[in-house]
Parts: sequence; C-alpha cells; structure tokens
Amino acid sequence: MQTPCLRSGRVQIAWPDRPLLETAMKAVVFDAIGSPQDVLYLGDVPMPRIGDGEVLLRMVSASINPGDFLFIQNLYPEPKKPHFPRQIAGNHGAGIVEAVGANVALKPGTLVAFSYYNSWAEYAAVPAAWLIPLPAGYPVERAGQMVNPITAWDLLADSRVQPGQWLAVTAGYSSVSTMVMQFAQRRGINVIALVRRSRDRLDLKGLGATAILDLSGLKVGIREAIMDMTDGAGLNGIIDNVGGPVSGELIRTLAMGGQMVINGGMSTERFELHNFDVLLSGLEIRANIYRYFFSPPVEADRPVLREIVDIFGQPDFHVPVGGIHPLAEFELAVTNSLDRADLGKQIFGM
Repeated sequence: MQTPCLRSGRVQIAWPDRPLLETAMKAVVFDAIGSPQDVLYLGDVPMPRIGDGEVLLRMVSASINPGDFLFIQNLYPEPKKPHFPRQIAGNHGAGIVEAVGANVALKPGTLVAFSYYNSWAEYAAVPAAWLIPLPAGYPVERAGQMVNPITAWDLLADSRVQPGQWLAVTAGYSSVSTMVMQFAQRRGINVIALVRRSRDRLDLKGLGATAILDLSGLKVGIREAIMDMTDGAGLNGIIDNVGGPVSGELIRTLAMGGQMVINGGMSTERFELHNFDVLLSGLEIRANIYRYFFSPPVEADRPVLREIVDIFGQPDFHVPVGGIHPLAEFELAVTNSLDRADLGKQIFGM
C-alpha cells in the first residue's frame, strides 16, 4: 500500500511510520549568545521528528516578542536555555497539525497556537499538551501571537484596578500594552499610556487609552502630570514593561493600596525607592510571569482561553501588525521589532 504523503516546498513528510524522505527545512537559528542582530542567521536544519504525545506542525505564523530576544541572550532561567549548535529561535507561534504521535487526540488540519520552542521555522514538533486549538479560519497573524492577549489579560487582572480607577501602562506602543488598553476599556478602567515619544501611526486613544503621557515633551514632573490627569486621584495600578527611573516616579504616584505589576525590563537603568515609598501607602510590587512559561495549559484554563481567543479574534479588537515577513526577511523583522514598536507587531508568515 502506498504511504500517504504531504508535500510543502522542498520538504516531504510521510506517515504512519514517519520516515523522512527529505530531512531539511529552513529556520532562523543562532550558534552563540549575543544580540539578535549579531547572532541570528537563516539556515538549514533537520526536520523535527515526533514521538508519543507530540504533534508535527506546519508553521503558518510566528510572532517576534521581547522574550524571544531574552532567550537569544540567554537571560532566561532553566529550562529556557538555548542549546547549540543551530538553536532555532522563537518561542511562540501557530501551525496546522500535519501528523500526530500516539495518544494525541488532535486531528490533522487543526489550527493551533502554542508557546514552547523553535517557532521561527517551517515546521515544529510540540507536545500536544502545550497546544491551544483555534477555530478554523482564525486570522493567522493573530494566532501566531496568542501569548500577547493572554499576557495582557493576566496583567490587567493582576493590577486589581477596578472600573473608574486609573491604571498606568508603560511602553504604550507595545503590543501587550495596546491589548491591555482594549481589555481595560471594556471594563471601564481609565488608562494612562506612557510613551517615550508620540507617533502618528498608532492612535492610542482610539485603542482605549484615556490619556497619553509623552515623556519626551514633559514640562513638569511625572507625579505632577499624573495627578493633573487623574484630578488628584493618583494611580491605582501600574503595569511596567520598561523599568528605570520612571518606574520609581510612577510608584510614588500610586494611591493608598495601589500595585505595580512588573512585566518587563526594557531599560538598562535601575529605579530606587525608600521604604516609606511603599510602607506609608500600603503598596505592593509584584512580578508577572507568563502563565505558560514553565508549564502547559491545564483543563481548568480552557474556559478563560476560549474567552480570550474569542475577544482577540473579533474584528473590533485592534491588533497592530507592523509587517508579515518570510523567514528570509528576519533581519528587517528583528530590527523593526527592536527599534519601531509603534509600527506594530512583527510576524513571520510561513
């Protein structure tokens, strides 16, 4: 009996015994720790093989995220460490199920999203437990960045800001921040978006920001500006993607019982606090780690994941996409992601 095959460009896959008639695929890889712009290159790597409980995905999209750069720079803790040679970059993406190992219920042809490893490639082998099934026809540029709405949803919940209260979000043009704004607007929460410099490309107020604090044109102190914007109420929560001295100023603007949630550290500088900056206002500073950083989704997560997937897929939920690139354009995609967050999310489309 002839073995059924799937063909995709230069790669041929066969099952059920899964011999690989051709063994190479294209991927964005690196062989050393360093700046993404210095160490990444496009190369040929072996096609992944799947075992029991695993799925072979034909990648359709993969997002470029700050966390991907941390992985390339070896800044993540175990087990999120690169392995050489030819470590494939990328930790998030979406693909179509091509083949499954034993004990996997997913059917070939299913569109899924995941946060795992090796997403900047033509194919990926992923344990089925890490996959989030998506509706047929779900926009692939959104499917490939499902990490961002999940993060934004959790950040807003962790901030504990209530309807009518004030939330500050740093790195206002980042994908996660624009999603926080839209989730917050749906809940009646006021958002101040902090940006290093205002740009015309993205209308943050149209995305849900109540006010924009442009740090480049600030003529008064941050605390004074925020107290003016909030009519003296101050902030009830902060979602900080940047760090640095601005974070210290924001903390001193929190109202009694307010909270800062730290999600990133784009600044190389530190912020300083006195104990009384925290004690006398009953403040809390906590970290947010992506819920699927160390472990896969569990059954109890499915209802909220379905809700996030549904909202994120709606046409009125704005998802700025700055470019959809083939893998061969990785240099442009990475540079835009590092230097021009206002353009929107950079996506690999395979």
